[in-house]
Amino acid sequence: MNAKKVIIDCDPGIDDALALMLALRSPELEILGITVVSGNVPAKKGASNAQKVLHWMNRPDIPVYLGEELPLVRPYVDAMDTHGEDGLGESHYPEITDGTINTDGVGFLARTLHEAAQKEEPVSIIALGPLTNLARLVQNDPESLAGLGELISMGGSCQSHGNCSPVAEYNYWCDPHAAEIVYRAFEELPVLQDKQIHMVGLDVTRKVLCYPSVIERMEKIGTPPATLFADLMRFFSKSQKAVFGWEGGPLHDPLTIAYLIDPTVLTTKAMFTEIDIRSVQSYGRTNCDFFGYFKKEPNSNVAVEVDVEKFWDIIEQGIRNYG
Repeated sequence: MNAKKVIIDCDPGIDDALALMLALRSPELEILGITVVSGNVPAKKGASNAQKVLHWMNRPDIPVYLGEELPLVRPYVDAMDTHGEDGLGESHYPEITDGTINTDGVGFLARTLHEAAQKEEPVSIIALGPLTNLARLVQNDPESLAGLGELISMGGSCQSHGNCSPVAEYNYWCDPHAAEIVYRAFEELPVLQDKQIHMVGLDVTRKVLCYPSVIERMEKIGTPPATLFADLMRFFSKSQKAVFGWEGGPLHDPLTIAYLIDPTVLTTKAMFTEIDIRSVQSYGRTNCDFFGYFKKEPNSNVAVEVDVEKFWDIIEQGIRNYG
């Protein structure tokens, strides 16, 4: 089996860290690099957290690139109230002093995709945070997207409530203008004519809540990654309960990685999606045309159902892959 070549664009973040852990030991994936954007935490802190995950997983060979540090238009609002001041659940893990954080994450994306197009070896991008880096790529070098295999984005909400406003999901609300540019690119750019963005939104991620029984199941594996998973999720679940009243935290980003590993974990529906950047009350909302009222060709595959047990099996296997 040939592993899929992947770039992970993220904003680590507790669930980003868990998603990276899952991806790094999945034989189905070949991680070419990690690009970081401001989202859950500022980009510099996120890049430092990505280095910590690579250190934990003994993968210092994977490069980390600092990307965009501010949204395109709106003021930046972080999510450290949910993820902790360090972005990793107030764990205060030591900084990595022997690693390198590269600059120009958008340039890395462009170079890698151009090379992929030349070799006819498409590269998938998994976007776990705001789409600022991808929007800059569309603006600066749209032809590079010829090398894109698929874009899977954790973001948006089709029929669920928002998690930072009544209707908006955080990643797209954090930089709605970037999300609007990226979704419109899949509608308009000739180089993306035969491709769609895969949207893994709150409709499905809120169905994979990590209840205490799940944390106990993973912790019983008894390895350092299992302990790390349990520690991070206990903090995340506590913050989610304080805000939403849930007993478990949703694993937004790990579900997105699981979908790349095994697409059967999600059921998707092709539909036209646009991002609201004009209204005040619905700022950042994803308008997903479920019934085709707009009479437009679909530009997205939107996740609508999840096989919950299959997902937890993927998570458990990912932890066990560390031995």
